[in-house]
Amino acid sequence: MSTTTIATIAEEAGVSVPTVSKVLNGRPDVAQATRQRVEQVLEKHQYRRRNTSRSAGSRLVDLVFHELDSAWAVEIIRGVERAAHENGLNVVLSELAGAHRPRQTWLDGVIARRPLGVILVLSDLDPGQRRQLETRNIPFVVVDTAGELPAGVHAVGSANWNGGLVATRHLLELGHRRIGVITGPPDVMCSRQRLDGYRAALDEAAIPVDPTIVRDGRFSAESGYDRGLQLLDTPDRPTAIFAGNDLQAMGLVRAARDRGLSVPGDLSIVGYDDLSVASWTTPRLTTVRQPLVDMAHVATTMLVRLAAGETLTMPRIDLATELVVRESTAPPT
Repeated sequence: MSTTTIATIAEEAGVSVPTVSKVLNGRPDVAQATRQRVEQVLEKHQYRRRNTSRSAGSRLVDLVFHELDSAWAVEIIRGVERAAHENGLNVVLSELAGAHRPRQTWLDGVIARRPLGVILVLSDLDPGQRRQLETRNIPFVVVDTAGELPAGVHAVGSANWNGGLVATRHLLELGHRRIGVITGPPDVMCSRQRLDGYRAALDEAAIPVDPTIVRDGRFSAESGYDRGLQLLDTPDRPTAIFAGNDLQAMGLVRAARDRGLSVPGDLSIVGYDDLSVASWTTPRLTTVRQPLVDMAHVATTMLVRLAAGETLTMPRIDLATELVVRESTAPPT
């Protein structure tokens, strides 16, 4: 705990003690230049607010998504809500409209609310934003990180590399050799890890990666449909495709049908996530199960422990993935 006082911060920043208090509490009635000067002094002294009392906001968890438009997000919400209920907490939900880093206005709102902590999904904070939360004694945990995290940042994910590996191995074991892939956004870590697992499986089988049947996409059915048509219209089309998630796989099923191909007779498809809808598609989807609810539950439990002042021995936890074989894969004909 910092021994520096608010009075010390105020004197060095050339402002009043109430102004420092306003900055610490996320009050909007402080000029931006003044706010930045105070934040710089707070960071210089590694100031951290004493957590001597619990505010009303301390029973809140701020949950923020980079995008909030799919069944994938609903699974994360379920896991957070379950853990929040177990700990007598309420959840504040927000979205970053596709961005992987929040604006300062969002962070100001969090600071003003003073929640128990923050859970960031497929998003992260820059060093200055992290320091602002640390200064206010507001812990945070990242779920399914978008990129590499600095040491000490707490995060929960899943074994994405292994997921890409087992999905591609499954197709190889069925006899496929021309295996395409549709990834998620290349700037997202889980997309790159799944692609690396795909490449590793092909390397094991001594099959070179053909870049003409590798496509970047988004985690949406529309992207699966569009990229699927591109792959199926290549002169030497793949006999199997590993999709970046279940929504992509569903779009891919439609693309195959629009090209007069049957699944799995003419094209085998493997998805990722094992959303509840995956077992209701026609055909039922072979996919890699990612424990989304459990990931969110673990992240929320970690947050509660951090807020209680515990030191966690494992700042990063990756849960296991597993292949679920259904009806969308078969040997090539």
